[in-house]
Amino acid sequence: MLRTFHRNRTGILPAALLLFGILVSPIAVKAEPAPGKLLLKARHVFDGSSIHENAAVLIEQGRVLELGPQASVKPGGARVLDLGDATLLPGIIELHAHLTYRHVPEDVVLRHGVTTVRDVGGPLHPPRGGDGRLRVLTSGPILTAPQGYPIVLMGAERIATAVADEEEARQAVRDLAKGGAVVIKVALEPGGEAGAPWSGGHHHPAHSGHKHGHAPGPSHGESSDPGNWPLLPEAVVRAIVEEAHRHDLKVTAHIGEEQGARLAVTAGVDEWAHMPCGPITGRVLKLAAEQGVKIVSTLDTLSQCAGARSNAKVWATFEGETLYGSEIAHPDVPWGVNAQELLYLMPLFEGDPFRVLQSATSKAGAQLGIPLLGTLKPGAPADLIAVKGGVAHNLKKLEYPALVISGGTVVVNRFE
Repeated sequence: MLRTFHRNRTGILPAALLLFGILVSPIAVKAEPAPGKLLLKARHVFDGSSIHENAAVLIEQGRVLELGPQASVKPGGARVLDLGDATLLPGIIELHAHLTYRHVPEDVVLRHGVTTVRDVGGPLHPPRGGDGRLRVLTSGPILTAPQGYPIVLMGAERIATAVADEEEARQAVRDLAKGGAVVIKVALEPGGEAGAPWSGGHHHPAHSGHKHGHAPGPSHGESSDPGNWPLLPEAVVRAIVEEAHRHDLKVTAHIGEEQGARLAVTAGVDEWAHMPCGPITGRVLKLAAEQGVKIVSTLDTLSQCAGARSNAKVWATFEGETLYGSEIAHPDVPWGVNAQELLYLMPLFEGDPFRVLQSATSKAGAQLGIPLLGTLKPGAPADLIAVKGGVAHNLKKLEYPALVISGGTVVVNRFE
């Protein structure tokens, strides 16, 4: 899903300051070069799968070396940072964002707890960051039908590529793969779903005005014929999937309703970029779950949709896998960790906050295909965040981490 504008995380700075990526903080924090070794101690350590008490993590040269009880992990000359009563965990992974297209400041996103972003719909560039900078992975432009979504709303420049037949589709995938895409995104969206941000006039009243510190902005323009935007034929979608798999890439699809969902299932699409806005039949959801499809949540951005949360509940009954995604660049979500998104996920994981966090760390890293990303296993990228106290009963803390480390480089440290 694409919005035509973006929001300041705080909404209280003059717009001009955003051009320089200014971060509202009582403490000016500069990134510290990665030391030879750094030993982190904390009362609670979540490793991407399970929680450890009074544990320590040793990192060196941008990688995790060891995780274990504090008494057993020896510093070996490392700088020691004792966080005390704090929770240490892998950095959050955002699987649905539009940073590049909407010019969201990457340093702001990183300092608010997200260490890896998958940018799905926008300019293409090879993977970058993860070295004291936000790790940014891209899909490049969305593949869609001529005059399909999102072209019908905002044109094709920098955001979409129209493909008219199977050969054009295969060539587009080859070009994206050559340019460094980590996933291929297709749009299977006829439009017209009630409450959908792409249908125009969407703005959640709970997210407007002073309550969330920003003023409502403009929305998508209305299409001349929502509900009848052209879709890619099944044969073309199949060609995209086949060519992507030939290049070891997954295909994620923007899906908003039943027609697009059926097309995705029939063509073998790997992932749905949203929990669909409109109601999806149980039969289609069951088939998708049986195929091993993953769905990126974005439940907060779709909070006005009639079907998103009910689809999510049915999806969970089929043991379908839901992954965290907030859609950074949407006007109603933070530029960083979105605690409301995490809370929307709680019922899908039987109220277990650590299963929710797993969907935003180790499970998300596995979906990206980056070995050990989102975990604290030996060899994992040393992307970590920490908050003071526990998080099990207060996920909101994750929006304002007191420690952020990217590739072993300390970016934020409010413990010293």
